[in-house]
Amino acid sequence: MMELFQYAFFQNALLGSLLTSIACGMVGTYIVSRRLVFISGGITHASFGGLGLGFYLGINPILTAMLFSILSALGVEWVSRSTQVREDSAIAGVWSLGMAVGVIFIFLTPGYAPNLSTYLFGNILTVSSADIYGMTSLAVALILIFTLLFKEIVYVAFDKEFALTQHLPVPWIERLMMMFVAITIVLSIRLVGIMLLMSMLTLPQMIVNLYTSDFRKIIWGSIGVGFLACSVGLALSYFLDVPSGAFIVLVLVAIFLTAKAVKRR
Repeated sequence: MMELFQYAFFQNALLGSLLTSIACGMVGTYIVSRRLVFISGGITHASFGGLGLGFYLGINPILTAMLFSILSALGVEWVSRSTQVREDSAIAGVWSLGMAVGVIFIFLTPGYAPNLSTYLFGNILTVSSADIYGMTSLAVALILIFTLLFKEIVYVAFDKEFALTQHLPVPWIERLMMMFVAITIVLSIRLVGIMLLMSMLTLPQMIVNLYTSDFRKIIWGSIGVGFLACSVGLALSYFLDVPSGAFIVLVLVAIFLTAKAVKRR
């Protein structure tokens, strides 16, 4: 087992796990507090359209997926605010549209998309140095934003109406956080995959929330739980040659059930 640490791909995988856990821990706490789990699922699946476009055009699918995700997040925000369409209906439309566009472009792509399963189900062993740089930039940006705007983010997450009475820039904070949600989702795809990514944004927070309701403690606890699940899932993925995303979700579910049982006692 210790020999694995000598390999660059395994070092990248561990570092990617840590950085992803930091980003998902911070963004996921905001998502759970705002009850935006459904919208994160919509953005996640909408990014599939960007992946399909990237395969079709022969460019990096992560770039096109990020564009689709950001536009989807801002689009849902705009539609729900400026029209009579309910937010959940707008999310369902974006979810379906992204998946449909992805299927069409992948079908039209000449040949076979060999890395498609990596994006759908995750394989952290394929994390590259470019992915590490991207996740590092995201983690640093999130730490900076949460440090400077922590009080404002907490107000918006728990009581938007109260935040408005305090003359806080609520629409601006909402758009900023939705953009970070979209970027976090796309940069985390290699770890868990599109189909299972919602688990990293919700399950660690649910586990920690069993024992505390403090926003700051939930962030720190979610980062720790997420990194533990990623590390165990990574090891199981390597030895059993199964996509890492599946094992990470199973480990998170096992931790949740254990924490729930301990809480009852």
